[in-house]
Amino acid sequence: MAQGLYPKTAKHSAYDVVIVGGAMYGASVSWWLTDCAGFDGRILVVERDSTYEFTSTAHTNSCIRQQFSRPINIKLSQFGAEFIKNFRSFMGDDERVPDITLQSYGYMYMADNESFAATLKEAQAIQQAEGAGTQFLSRDQIGEAYPFYMLDDIVGANHNTVDEGYFDGGTIFDWWKRSGRERGVEYIENEVVAMTKNAAGTAVESVTLKTGEVISCGTVVNASGPRAARTAAMVGISMPVEPRKRYTYIFDAEHPLDRDLPLTIDPCGVHMRTDGAYYLAGGAADEHSEEAADYDDFEQDHSLWESKFWPAIANRIPQFEAIKLVNSWAGHYAFNLLDQNAIVGRHTKIDNFIFVNGFSGHGFQQSPAIGRGTAELIAYGEYRSLDLSPFEYRRIEDNAAFTEKAVI
Repeated sequence: MAQGLYPKTAKHSAYDVVIVGGAMYGASVSWWLTDCAGFDGRILVVERDSTYEFTSTAHTNSCIRQQFSRPINIKLSQFGAEFIKNFRSFMGDDERVPDITLQSYGYMYMADNESFAATLKEAQAIQQAEGAGTQFLSRDQIGEAYPFYMLDDIVGANHNTVDEGYFDGGTIFDWWKRSGRERGVEYIENEVVAMTKNAAGTAVESVTLKTGEVISCGTVVNASGPRAARTAAMVGISMPVEPRKRYTYIFDAEHPLDRDLPLTIDPCGVHMRTDGAYYLAGGAADEHSEEAADYDDFEQDHSLWESKFWPAIANRIPQFEAIKLVNSWAGHYAFNLLDQNAIVGRHTKIDNFIFVNGFSGHGFQQSPAIGRGTAELIAYGEYRSLDLSPFEYRRIEDNAAFTEKAVI
């Protein structure tokens, strides 16, 4: 995306909705608002960098799964799959809009002990009750379907090849922006640096831009990704969301597999999958002792490939002893420290401040459903498609975790 794609200055001094952040969630919420019948409010999206170079969106691996332990998370992904597979239809049957393919090679969520295998079986029962195609496989069943794995330490795994895998998230993101702007959504390249509340402290009256303009607003949406806590602090709201660094590697194999590699979640914390003609692997440097990353820190630790990721890949798939690194990058999760689940909906006291934050790596796959639900909340004052109330901010104030056991 070219530098300076958006103008710096807003066309108006007042908007019905101001969205802070124009990446995945800013684009999703704003587009869905244009799709809400009867809503004709003026929408401003403020994005600090129109190149999106360092956004979580630009570093996404565009994966989707139904293998969660909470029914609402399963339902979010089920709608996500429906949206992906019927993308052109959702975009108004616009002939310019391409079809999106969901590459359903599935997830393989492995357990190396009986306790975790029991947790997977519990989750499989919940997923099955919600209509997901997840099956628990024994070690022998895994080996029969995928003989390339080394399974000496594996007890079993959950596996699902129905509407789980990879999709072209970048195209969806681009069309949300393009279609939204054609429908009247205004994007500017600027930054919200302050907010002003009313005298009672119950609503945000205006936002101040880095360039000095003050914009009046009816609703403010925090779509700031890993910077969500910084945006919330402008109105005195505390949020347990911080940037956590995640590494991604693209590699070529001297001896490619004879079938697709499911997104394999290894017990050691490394995940890997087919990625077109190549393979993709990723994970954290150390998921057991992580610290927040600086907002602008995208520097890679190049030693990790040799010390952690390659050994884990070759251990699980001995055929990958001979592989060549093709590309790599570091990105940020917007990590919710309380429970690794989304924070969505209105603030408890500042009624026109709305969250779409803290997705902890699940953001892209959940963006169709949560963008739709957030737009409904703004346009109609209620959720009409899926009840997103389990994600409300109130649980943050109450320190009442809405725990999701299946976090990668």
